[in-house]
Amino acid sequence: MEAVKQLTPFISVIGQIQPSDMPSIAAQGFITVINNRPDGEAEDQPSNADIAAAAQAAGLHYHYLPITSGQITDDNVRDFAELMAQVKGPVLVFCRTGTRSCCVWALSEAHRLHATALVTAAKKVGYDLTSLLPRIEQRWAD
Repeated sequence: MEAVKQLTPFISVIGQIQPSDMPSIAAQGFITVINNRPDGEAEDQPSNADIAAAAQAAGLHYHYLPITSGQITDDNVRDFAELMAQVKGPVLVFCRTGTRSCCVWALSEAHRLHATALVTAAKKVGYDLTSLLPRIEQRWAD
């Protein structure tokens, strides 16, 4: 399993995880796991059902919120924000590389956190949200 990248004390992101990673994720103190990767995106990708079963067996809360890579919609952002308002943390969110999970998090927080804070938090853990900045700023303005 690759390194977990903590965005805030409540939420961290990571690239693709395996069902066998769930006990380790639980041991790290995570309570909830959110999968942002649609099934069938890659041949070597474990199925959502397999990951969900492993998460449940490890005592984790698990949610499937698939987002197409490079196509984060306003509905995706709304759904993510609504889910985040309901889940218990700490939360680990994943996709193929962690980038789309980081992006949807930033967009969902843009109404309450300034763009600079969001971009800085992402940059500290290795994600460049510069291209997303106009959209983040627009959500802040709205």
